[in-house]
Amino acid sequence: MQIQLSDHFDYKRILRFTLPSVLMLVFTSIYGVVDGFFVSNFADKTAFTAINFIYPYIMILGAPGFMLGTGGSALISKILGEDAGKSFDGPTRADKTFSMLVYTSVAIGALLAILGVTTVGPVAALLGAEGDMLEDCILYGRVLSISIPAFILQNLFQSLCVTAEKPKLGLYFTVMAGVTNMVLDALLVAVIPLGLLGAALATALSQLIGGVVPLFFFGRRATGLLHLVPARPNFGSLGRICFNGSSELLSNISMSVVGMLYNAQLMSIAGEDGIAAYGVLMYVNFIFISAFIGYAVGIAPVIGFHYGAGNSDELKSLRKKSSVIILLSSLIMFASSELLAYPLSYMFVGYDEALLAMTLRGFRLYSFCFLFAGLSIFISSFFTALNDGLISAVQSFARTIVFQVGGVLLLPMLFGIEGGLFSGLLTALDGVWLSVVFSDLFSLILGLCLLAAFKKKYKY
Repeated sequence: MQIQLSDHFDYKRILRFTLPSVLMLVFTSIYGVVDGFFVSNFADKTAFTAINFIYPYIMILGAPGFMLGTGGSALISKILGEDAGKSFDGPTRADKTFSMLVYTSVAIGALLAILGVTTVGPVAALLGAEGDMLEDCILYGRVLSISIPAFILQNLFQSLCVTAEKPKLGLYFTVMAGVTNMVLDALLVAVIPLGLLGAALATALSQLIGGVVPLFFFGRRATGLLHLVPARPNFGSLGRICFNGSSELLSNISMSVVGMLYNAQLMSIAGEDGIAAYGVLMYVNFIFISAFIGYAVGIAPVIGFHYGAGNSDELKSLRKKSSVIILLSSLIMFASSELLAYPLSYMFVGYDEALLAMTLRGFRLYSFCFLFAGLSIFISSFFTALNDGLISAVQSFARTIVFQVGGVLLLPMLFGIEGGLFSGLLTALDGVWLSVVFSDLFSLILGLCLLAAFKKKYKY
């Protein structure tokens, strides 16, 4: 029996409804990691470093997809809750909003693709890439820039398939894209081999599948809650979507900016080895954090629907049950990351003993962030689902810009002081690894304060 947004959600129903979204985001992160695995083992360390160096900029270009997806999901699910039981002569309000969102995403993606192709070289050079590494950054970045429209659509549909009460459909699209990427990586990097170009083509083609194929599904009439219809621009709704999803836009852009800042710090402290080690940590971080983001994506339409319908008891239940699920998951992820630190590090950089040791040390310290990140991410998403983009943006801004930037700038200096309190115990490089732990801890504290402050207003 299909689960509907209007249902009462106990633990079993929450897990059944959100699991496809969790698997979808985790699988997306896994097939993104495949590029790094094949390039690291079948190309060279410079190419592997180039991927991790320029990828944050590509993520900035694709970030509007997260904004439109989460903001659109919140508004559409709220509309569905408000219009529950009503009949419409023609396309529903939800259909029109959904369709406008898709068409807008395509237009924005095309503009950003042009921007990416023309600016990836100057950006890489500005960040410090030189010689072969600069050429690799330009090659990889330009190929992925061309597929930005599909990447934005893929991010959009990851949220909207759940809103359409089709969470498994989003998972199927993601699996199709992921399998394509993995097969092409093996073929174009390890077998032919095209090296970095092969990895870029594999990712770009997989994004075409993840972003374009859903258009054909939603273009049919019998798609459940949502389908594509002719729609005019509605700047009022689009403004609400962008404002409400601004926290996710800000979060993704900030994470990318912070990633570039990390690369700059690591280049000055440890050279290319530091960036390569950070790349391995980011791959594992993508997988674990994607599980939290996937849960947030899966539960957000349910929260938005019951908020729109005025079901405060269900909101309270969703908040409490979600907190329990995320806390247990955080403990499991922390334990898993500590146990898997060596085999995962060896899988990527086992060919270099010094780099392996650096990566393993960073892994042991960095993994503490998984204890705090999950709840922090959920709290931001919770306010987005309540259509309160401002509070969600405050939480995201504090986590990524205030705490992470502050940490990555200050902790390496604090730990690197000779004769200081941490001298001999922690190094400047350790300060880089621990900065994300401190940022997630302080972000969680802020998030809990925000939950307490707005409890009466939203009756959760």
